[in-house]
Amino acid sequence: MNDLISMSTIFSLFLGIGLAAAAGFRIFLPLFVLSLAVKFGGSFINLDESWMWVGSTPALITLGVAMLVEIGAYYIPIIDNLLDTIAVPLAGIAGTIAVGITMPEMNEVATWALAIIAGGGTAAAISGTTAAARAVSTTTTAGAGNFLVNTGETFSSIVLSITAIVLAPLAFIFVLIILYVCYRAYKSVRKKGDQLLAEEL
Repeated sequence: MNDLISMSTIFSLFLGIGLAAAAGFRIFLPLFVLSLAVKFGGSFINLDESWMWVGSTPALITLGVAMLVEIGAYYIPIIDNLLDTIAVPLAGIAGTIAVGITMPEMNEVATWALAIIAGGGTAAAISGTTAAARAVSTTTTAGAGNFLVNTGETFSSIVLSITAIVLAPLAFIFVLIILYVCYRAYKSVRKKGDQLLAEEL
């Protein structure tokens, strides 16, 4: 029980959720930042032993290349919208991993259950909202506004990833704010959809 409420566990959870939220904007960027932190930051990142390879040079290079390809692909018209069709489930997986590997103190079942709910859920919610925003931008601006949406997503992922590593509690606060904004956006879109449906009937 003490493991569940220890400060170390809480900080690990904040770190994982911060990285998971960042994965909702860009899947590989937070994993690359985590890899950098593990490789050069030493022991202040508390990972599960079986995942310490994340800080290896091959992992760092692989994640770095994947990150650059993903970021670049979002600036290619049509490709960005195609990526959104697979981004939500992939972000959910990345978010789950981000939480699961940064909480080595809890038992495995509890860790991965929490990782799926908190990490995967957070990443998927944010990814779904950004995909919807890009779809609206594509429709209303013929794709011209997607550059700003994509840049904002990448910037948000960078800020969240670094904040999660350096100051995890602050990252958690950012995540709560982002989730609230996502909820309000969902409510607004749903309300407009109901109004349009009512007008058609």
